[in-house]
Amino acid sequence: MKLATYQDGSRDGQLVVVSRDLETAHYATGIAHRLQQALDDWNFIAPQLQDLYETLNGGKARHAFPFDPAQCLAPLPRAYQWCDGSAYLNHVELVRAARGTEVPESYFKEPLMYQGGSDDLQGARAPIRGLDPAWGIDFEAEVAVVTADVPLGATPEQGLDAVRLVMLANDVSLRELIPDELAKGFGFFQGKPATAFSPVAVTPDELGEAWQDGRVHLTLQTTWNGRKVGLCDAGPDMRFSFGDLIAHAAKTRRLSAGTIVGSGTVSNPGVEKDGGRREWPKGYSCIAEKRAMEQLQDGAAKTGYLQPGDTVRIEMKGRDGQSVFGAIEQVVA
Repeated sequence: MKLATYQDGSRDGQLVVVSRDLETAHYATGIAHRLQQALDDWNFIAPQLQDLYETLNGGKARHAFPFDPAQCLAPLPRAYQWCDGSAYLNHVELVRAARGTEVPESYFKEPLMYQGGSDDLQGARAPIRGLDPAWGIDFEAEVAVVTADVPLGATPEQGLDAVRLVMLANDVSLRELIPDELAKGFGFFQGKPATAFSPVAVTPDELGEAWQDGRVHLTLQTTWNGRKVGLCDAGPDMRFSFGDLIAHAAKTRRLSAGTIVGSGTVSNPGVEKDGGRREWPKGYSCIAEKRAMEQLQDGAAKTGYLQPGDTVRIEMKGRDGQSVFGAIEQVVA
C-alpha cells in the first residue's frame, strides 16, 4: 500500500491512504490519525489500511479525493531517529579519489553512518530555506526505509524483516561547512540541514520484484533546473543492503518503530572509454560527485553548488513507467 501525511495545521499531519496510481487518496480517519500510530501497532492497523487501499484502488472508496503532493508533509514529519548510511562505495571512492586519497579497508567491511536531525523532516515540496550559498548547498538523492521496532544486536535478516515502508530522500548537504566539522573528529551537525522526503511511502510489496535482498532495483532520476543529471540504478551497486544498515545501527542500541534509515547517495561506477578517459554515463545524484568527476577528468572542478532559484526534482519510476513515490520537487529559496 501507499501512505502519505497531509497538512492539517498540526505538527504531525493526518494520515492518508494513496491509490497505486497516485491519483486519489482517502483519509485514514477511524483507523489511525498519524503514521506513527500505525507503526506503533502495525500488525493490528496495517491490515485495516490495506483494506482501505484495496477499496480505493477499486474505485469504491466513498470519500476519496484527488491526491495533491503539494499538500503533503514528509510521511513522518518528525521521527524518533534518522540514521543515514553510505551504502554506495562508488560515492565514497569517487569523492576520495578526487582528493587523492584511498578508501580505508574498513569501509568495505561495514557501512558509514551518521545520525541526522529527525525533529524537522521536510515535505516533498518544501523549499530549501535559509542557507547561505557560500556554504555549498548540495542535493543528495537517496532511498530510505522506515522500520518497526528493532532489537539490540539485530542481525541483517532481522533488520530486513523490520522494514515497514520505503521512500525517497533529499539529504541536503552544506559542502563548505562539512570539512571543518569533520576535522574536529565529532561528525556532521551544521553541515546537514533538514532532509526532505517523497510525498508517499510504500510498503515493500508495492515494489514487486524490484525489492530484492534489501535493495530497490529501480532507477533514481535526478533533475537539476530542468536538466536530467542522474539516472542511477539504486540496486546492484548498493554494497550494504538495508538489512545490513539496520543491523549496523542496532549494534549497540534498540531502534524504535518509526526509525528512518537512509541508503546514502545513490551512485554507479564509471566506465573506461577509448583513450582511457573515465566517464559516468548514468550521471550523478549529488553535485559533489559531479565536481569529483571533473577533478578526475580535467584536473579541476567547475560545477558550482545550488544557488537561490535553483530547482531539484528526485523521482523513481516502476517498471510500468509510473511514479512509485511521487516526486521530491524543491526550490532553493
